[in-house]
Amino acid sequence: MGITQNSERIRVGLEGEMPDGFQTAVEMDGVGVLVVRYEGQFYALRNNCTHQDYPLLGGEVSMGRITCQKHGAKFELTTGKPKSLPAVKPVRLFRTEIEDGVVYVSAL
Repeated sequence: MGITQNSERIRVGLEGEMPDGFQTAVEMDGVGVLVVRYEGQFYALRNNCTHQDYPLLGGEVSMGRITCQKHGAKFELTTGKPKSLPAVKPVRLFRTEIEDGVVYVSAL
């Protein structure tokens, strides 16, 4: 059986190959999704700052938040809520799950 990338769930990769601080982006139904491992947990949110349409991938992660590199807006990994200006709208979240050591992302 081949690997299928249906819209139910997208394979991100092997949990063991994603150490703490790891970030990557996958595409799900035409939407870029940022996957972050922070303090042992996986988080997935739209790879797009709600302030000015800029990718969040590569932003600094600390205190449970990711910072957009363009203008410094911070978003909570657990809720997607903006925690600093200039962003005022939340980022869409996605579900992460681990099955047999493989990390997957799906829509919430």
